[in-house]
Amino acid sequence: MNQSITRNLVFAAMMTALTVICAQIQIPLPMVPISLALFAVHLSGALLGAKGGALAMAAYALLGILGVPVFAGFKSGPSVLFGSTGGYILGYVLCALLVGLLSRRFGMTFHGLCLAMAIGVLACYAFGTAWFMLVSGMNLASSLSYCVLPFLPGDGVKIVLAAAVVLRLQKPLRAMGLVR
Repeated sequence: MNQSITRNLVFAAMMTALTVICAQIQIPLPMVPISLALFAVHLSGALLGAKGGALAMAAYALLGILGVPVFAGFKSGPSVLFGSTGGYILGYVLCALLVGLLSRRFGMTFHGLCLAMAIGVLACYAFGTAWFMLVSGMNLASSLSYCVLPFLPGDGVKIVLAAAVVLRLQKPLRAMGLVR
């Protein structure tokens, strides 16, 4: 039992580290950078399940708030997490949770994973955009044009790639006892 818990925590830590790396692969934009972080969020939810994925993303947010430069552009601290884009970072927890829950419900198939990931992104966008509007004072149309619309094509690609990677990794990770 302890070995299983340790293995799951190590895998969650690895997914946290992958999120840190993916957050640094970015295209800077005026309000919100485009990064690969959601790719790692999708993998975390699908591979670790709801609890493990949410735990990995909560660890990511906690590292950042404690001052470890894990957010896009090697940023960190409470000012980032509680700033205008912090809702998207906190939305990663919700996204991973939903991807974990829904991928099991819809089935670990390509289409099931893509649907679960799309719903997870929608939840992340809803939470993050509401937060952005609250902090920035911008209206919904402006917030969507800065924070959602430019990201949709890339997020579609991230979803397709993440689903393909999950399907490819399932068998070897199951053999190691890391996924069900």
